[in-house]
Order: sequence, then C-alpha cells, then structure tokens
Amino acid sequence: MKHVSAGAILQALLAAVLFGASAPLSKLLLGEINPIPLAAFLYLGSGIGSWLLFAIQRTGSRGKHTEAHLSRADLPWLLGAILAGGVGAPILLLLGLEQTPASTASLLLNFEVVATALIAVLAFKEAVDKRILWAVGLITLASILLSWTGGEWGFSPGALGILGACLLWGLDNNFTRQISAKNPLVIVGVKGLGAGAFSLVLALTLGKPLPAPGFLGLAMLVGMVCYGLSIQLFILALRNLGAARTGALFGIAPFVGTILSLLILREIPQILFWAAVPFMLLGAWLMLTENHLHQHIHEDLEHAHAHSHPDEHHQHLHPAGESLPNDRHAHTHTHSEGHHAHPHAPDLHHRHAHARKDAA
Repeated sequence: MKHVSAGAILQALLAAVLFGASAPLSKLLLGEINPIPLAAFLYLGSGIGSWLLFAIQRTGSRGKHTEAHLSRADLPWLLGAILAGGVGAPILLLLGLEQTPASTASLLLNFEVVATALIAVLAFKEAVDKRILWAVGLITLASILLSWTGGEWGFSPGALGILGACLLWGLDNNFTRQISAKNPLVIVGVKGLGAGAFSLVLALTLGKPLPAPGFLGLAMLVGMVCYGLSIQLFILALRNLGAARTGALFGIAPFVGTILSLLILREIPQILFWAAVPFMLLGAWLMLTENHLHQHIHEDLEHAHAHSHPDEHHQHLHPAGESLPNDRHAHTHTHSEGHHAHPHAPDLHHRHAHARKDAA
C-alpha cells in the first residue's frame, strides 16, 4: 500500500503471523482438550494477558492518558464483537479443525478476508478500489478450490464450520473497527474474558471434560500470544488501514499456519492447496500495491484517540498554559473542516463518502 503507514502494515502482518501459528498449535492441543474448553482457555489467556499488559501500561504512563478509554456508546460494538468473534467463531473453527487437516484449514481461513471486505463495503460503506475487488475475487476463488471434497461438488462439514467462523470474524473485524480508536488492551481484555467465560460455562453445561493443569496452561499461553497479542496488533492496524485492507494483510495468516503444519504435524498439502496458492499470492499483491489518492473533504469531527504532535491531521491547540506534548497522548479533540489530496486509507480521519469515480 503505497504511502500508507509502514508501521500499520507491519502491525497487520505481525498480527497475521501470530494468529497463523494458532491453527497448528490448536490442532496439537485438540488431542488433549475438547474444542469448547479449548476455545474458552484460548480466550481467557488472551484476556488475562491483555489486562496484565494494561496494568504495566498504567504504571509506566504515570497517570498520563496514552490511550483513549471506552465510552458508553462503544459498548454495543464491543458486545457484538464478543458474540460474533469471541464466542461463535472460535467454537465453529475448532469443531471444523477436528475434521479438517490443519494445513487445509489454515488456508481456508483466508475467507475471513472476503467476509471482512464484503461486510465493510456493503454494511459500513468503506471505500475500496478495483484492485481490492479483484483481490477479493481471487481469494474467494482460492477458498472455493480448497473447500471441495474429494471428487464431490460440495463442502465438507469441517470446511463449512471454518467458513462460518470466518464470516463471524468478518463481523467481529468490522464491529471492532468502530471502536479501534480506543485502548486495544482494554478491548482485548474485555473480549477475551467475556468470550472465554461464555465458552467455559458452555463447556461445563454440556459436560465437557476440563484439561489437566499442564495442558490448560499451554492453552492459555497460546491464547495470550496467538490470540491476545495478535488481536491487539490487528486493532492498531484497523485505526490506519480500515477493515478491508487490514483484513487483506491478515490473509497471510493461513500461509504461516500451513508452513507450521508441514513442519510440526508433517501434514502434506492436497493438490488443491498448490492450485490455490498462486491466487492467494496474487490477491495479496494487489492489496499491497494499492494507491488510493483523490481530493477529499475532512468534515468537522470530534473524537478521542492516541496521537502525537505535530502531524498532518493533529494541529489543534491545547488549553492555555499547557505545554504541547511531544509524546503520544489521548484526549477529546476537534478537527476543523479541510480540503486536500494525498494518498490515504480509510483510517480514523478518512471515512468520508466517495463518488463513483473515486471508488473506482
């Protein structure tokens, strides 16, 4: 993505690497832990890890607000993200993994890119150009190739479970985008504990056996790293790239999972895996080389998020007598109307409407 924050791109890619590692690691743990309890402890691990990091952040900030706090208006989006991405999706994924080789399942997870982009465009009116539409089409084709069962025209139950999980994560990504300006540690902490607690209650209600303490600890460790840190980085990338583009970069996660499946589980990919790889790679290349540039208007906007001075969009004044901070800080601030042109993505300051020619 030309001229878009390299830091945001790196955050999205690192989030993908961490999450990609979760598929083969979860496959290993499924030999010892039932899918529903595993989902519970993966998310509990992500939530507990996030709150620990939040406590460290508060200690290090010495009372300064380095990230914006959640408000009451954010709660419906947070609840929707918890139900879709934290409760439904992990259970569908783990049930699907039981019936699907981890290498194939990892690559099927690319459908999350499609779901995220379609929901972003159709429901949330996020601007995309033709390159992204082509990329979405290529990734969809690759996902279809990977979902056919041997010689039959249809989806296996395991593949359908994984695709259903991706659809729910697509909703989660778009809901989370609406609150991405707020502290990601708090968002992931609440999502992790909420989703993990729900899955744990569900497991106990259904009489699912709980794992031995050693495997429980391993599941929570995987959750802290592969879910918790991954989601935190994903939220930071959402601020600057929008849901469709962040989701596209996140599409390398299945490739990471596939490589680790080959190394750890010794699973040999099916022939359709190799047929799908070129389409996945071409779709990713189209995403990375997008250049979105046009004249646009910044309407008056008041919001709160972490920022620093000076930059192109943060030239507001601070109260009299207060020195202008050079480090990152968060507070409610106002953006005055402006009109200019520069390459951008649908970040916190560029969620404007597009004319048909602009979106092309």
